[in-house]
Amino acid sequence: MKKNEIKILLVDDEPDILEILKYNLSSQGYQIFTAKNGLEAVAKAKKKKPHLIILDVMMPEMDGMEACEIIRNTKGLEHTIIAFLTARAEDYSQVAGFDAGADDYITKPIKPKVLVSKIKALLRRLKEDAAQADEVMKVGNIIINREEYKVINNGDEIFLPRKEFELLALLASKPDKVFKREVILDKVWGQEVVVGGRTIDVHIRKLREKIGDDHFKTVKGVGYKFVL
Repeated sequence: MKKNEIKILLVDDEPDILEILKYNLSSQGYQIFTAKNGLEAVAKAKKKKPHLIILDVMMPEMDGMEACEIIRNTKGLEHTIIAFLTARAEDYSQVAGFDAGADDYITKPIKPKVLVSKIKALLRRLKEDAAQADEVMKVGNIIINREEYKVINNGDEIFLPRKEFELLALLASKPDKVFKREVILDKVWGQEVVVGGRTIDVHIRKLREKIGDDHFKTVKGVGYKFVL
């Protein structure tokens, strides 16, 4: 995909920040759209279908967390890459962000050049997804279709947000293999994002609720494995 085909939605209630972000990313050749609050972000996302959304957390009318959850549950936007841009760097805030469906977390203030590098790293995931798009995996009664980001369990289609899907695909790729936490973080979240181990726990909990508790085993002090 060419740069001028990539659509990025920037959401922040501070006009100066929006202008700086828009200038620096437009200069890279991306299509840039902006919104000043969560309500506008949801409407713009539904209309423009962006590949990437940079979303502030603390905003009027609707905050970023709520907007993220709505976007994640909107058909056609389930796998849009979403990164929170916020001054709140506390661990609990990051966990809440990933729980809401975010892919990454960018802390203010950030230098424009660093932000551009971060955006490029996030967008590389689009290429990785395309390279794996023809993979269809069947493990037991579960079918994982990477081309359509679809999971079918015992004949029933299950909706999984992007990171839950990637975590399931990783673990199910080698049943009974124990994946260490650092490997999971690297493969699913990438080296460019620093998250805590609790982020993995949150996603495993959700997978257990949707796929079945028996399929996911915790190896204390090491990581997780998928079992049939």
